[in-house]
Amino acid sequence: MAYAIPLWTPPSLPVSGSGDSFPVRRIFCVGRNYVEHQKEMGGDGREAPFFFIKAAHSLVPLGGDVHYPPKTANYHYETEMVVAIGKGGRRIDAGKANAHVFGYGVGLDMTRRDLQQWGKDHGRPWDFGKDFDEAAPCGALAPASKIGHPSKGAIVLVVNGKERQKADLSDMIWSVPEQIAYLSEYYTLEPGDLIFSGTPAGVGPVKPGDELEARVEGVGDLKVKIIPAL
Repeated sequence: MAYAIPLWTPPSLPVSGSGDSFPVRRIFCVGRNYVEHQKEMGGDGREAPFFFIKAAHSLVPLGGDVHYPPKTANYHYETEMVVAIGKGGRRIDAGKANAHVFGYGVGLDMTRRDLQQWGKDHGRPWDFGKDFDEAAPCGALAPASKIGHPSKGAIVLVVNGKERQKADLSDMIWSVPEQIAYLSEYYTLEPGDLIFSGTPAGVGPVKPGDELEARVEGVGDLKVKIIPAL
């Protein structure tokens, strides 16, 4: 069978310590999953988790230069630990969820906050605020076979040399296994899916010229420079 147009290169992430790449199928992102971030966004408790989706083609593997996106005047960072699914399934028990994880990385859920807020205010989807070109910079994946399954450790973002976000993975409202279990009630999770597992408090705007360095203890880091819009 021939394709009617040339087939694109599948989105993928490098695997630390290996020449292999991890093909990416879908990107799920959980909202308001750290206590203090939930408060700064108007939440007040352990509400049921909710998710939104970014296209795999929004990935920026290994970070580097990221263009300021169009149609926004309020472009925000959100630092997250990224979970890579290596074994699919549905209705996965939280106690067995770690067996479905290939590895972990460091990501940035970049957000056109003004467009997201407009969607909220008008009862519309968030897609324009969350899913756009270069909206998901992500570092190399550290295999769980080498680092285990992090449930504690610092998650930090530094912007232009100043610390903007800092928390501990143990501050998550919904743990990674709980997120996997919940998602798998609604979707059949597939190998290649990513889960951005939530951001701490301290989200804020960036502009062209800003340099971001995100780190998750025991997982890795990610460096991004915001450059002018295309």
